[in-house]
Amino acid sequence: MNVEVRWRGERRELPSDVDLAAFRIIQEAVTNVVRHSGTRECAVTVDHRPDELVLDVVDRGRGAAAPDQGSGFGIAGMRERVTLLHGAFSAGPRPEGGFRVAARLPVPAEAAR
Repeated sequence: MNVEVRWRGERRELPSDVDLAAFRIIQEAVTNVVRHSGTRECAVTVDHRPDELVLDVVDRGRGAAAPDQGSGFGIAGMRERVTLLHGAFSAGPRPEGGFRVAARLPVPAEAAR
């Protein structure tokens, strides 16, 4: 598996709940690429913004949502993690092909300094 990782913004220490959620979301999204996309490549972007962490995982595979086989949390689990942190989440086929998982995780002002 070839994973291109792009870092944007000033990297900094994150609150543990945001850091763990980001790790698990990226882990699950890349796992889904391996299991369901039909491709062996994806791009992960981690963007540190002043008040949020923005994650983007994109592949150029089949682009269709994989059927739920009851193993793991998958997209529902990623969405739940983001919701618990009052963030925003989307996942789905891209018009140009492939699949995209995107998450915005708020970083509290006191942690953003």
